[in-house]
Formats: sequence, C-alpha cells, structure tokens
Amino acid sequence: MSRTVKIDFVSDVVCPWCALGATALEQAISNLAGEVEVQLTYKPFELNPDMPAEGEHAIAHMMRKYGRSAEQVADRNAMIIERGTQIGFHFDLEKRSHFHNTFAAHRLLFWAATQGLQRPLKRALLEAYFSDGQNPNDHATLVTLAGAVGLDSQRAQAVLANGEFAEEVRELERFYQQRGIDSVPAMVIDDQQLIAGSQSVAYYEQALRQAAQVPAHA
Repeated sequence: MSRTVKIDFVSDVVCPWCALGATALEQAISNLAGEVEVQLTYKPFELNPDMPAEGEHAIAHMMRKYGRSAEQVADRNAMIIERGTQIGFHFDLEKRSHFHNTFAAHRLLFWAATQGLQRPLKRALLEAYFSDGQNPNDHATLVTLAGAVGLDSQRAQAVLANGEFAEEVRELERFYQQRGIDSVPAMVIDDQQLIAGSQSVAYYEQALRQAAQVPAHA
C-alpha cells in the first residue's frame, strides 16, 4: 500500500537548474495524482548570500564566479533554454539581466508555506525572474506576486517590511548546509534519500513510485 511521500526540495529562485528541477518534479507529481500522494515543501538555499542589493550583471557574474568565458556562458544558457522548452518552462535570459539577493523571497516563501500557497508562489517567482526578468529582491514585485497567487498582499508587505521569518530561514539554510548540501537543486525524500541535481520528469516519477512503496518507518 502506498503512503504519503515527504519531499523537501532545497533550491534558490535565481538558480536555472532549480527552475528546471522544480518544473519537472511538479509535472511528475501531477502525472502520479491518484497513485502517489506527495507532501512537497520548498526549502531555502542562497546561491549568493552576499549579493548586494543592486545585484550583479548576469554574464559578468557567471564569468567571475565560475571562471567561464562569455562564449561558455552563452553555450550554457542555450542549453538551459532548450531544456526548459522540453518541459514547458520559458527562459528569457536576455530579460534576466542580473543576479539578485534572494533572502526576502525565501522569507516570503516560508510564510507562504504556512498559508498553503508556497508551491504556486514558487512557480510565480521562477517565472517572474527567468521568463520576465523581474527582480526577486524588490518588495513591490514580491507583494504583487504574492497577491496574484492568492496570498494576502497587505500581510505579504508586512512580512517583508518587518523582516519576519528571517531566523527561521537562516536556521533552515544552516540545517541543510550542515548535512552536506552545498549545491542545488537537492531533493530529500522522507528525510533520508538525497537526489542531487535537476532530473527528468520520468526520473522523478520513478523515484516517487519507489518511495511510496517503502514503509514509513523502514
């Protein structure tokens, strides 16, 4: 007999591989509706925790951080765009001109989880950044996205303005770092099995089916 599978998906909203992985995972969950019950929560990870408020130009950032040439960055972007097309996620990496600090977005996502709307907000954040080039560190943008998925806009504004859930997010970040997660996406199944990197829809489907057949306290 199958059971509910707990999934913690550790990721950042400015990570293209996280966008690909989250999209594929959500499709896998949808495909298995009625067969496998999944409890999915997105957990915070900051690719660039020291990123200044003004952000950094995307191409310059990739060249500086990873030692890539401009041509290598362009080739990588083309691959990401193609992979997105294959699963229905649209990347416009010309609009996505900068990398930004994402701590405010993670605080908002933490709050959204308490309201039962974290998953649609995560999708909205990924699309706003990668498809529309919006700034996930801009509070007005975040409030608009929150309202669009059904969250209370005034409460969202208060969460952002008051620095709420900062310690909770920091604690979660430390938790996963201490368990050896230093790159994302990383998917943790039932607090035990780790699947690193962005995988295909079929891969996630198989992993979820297998997990559902394992007794909860095995």
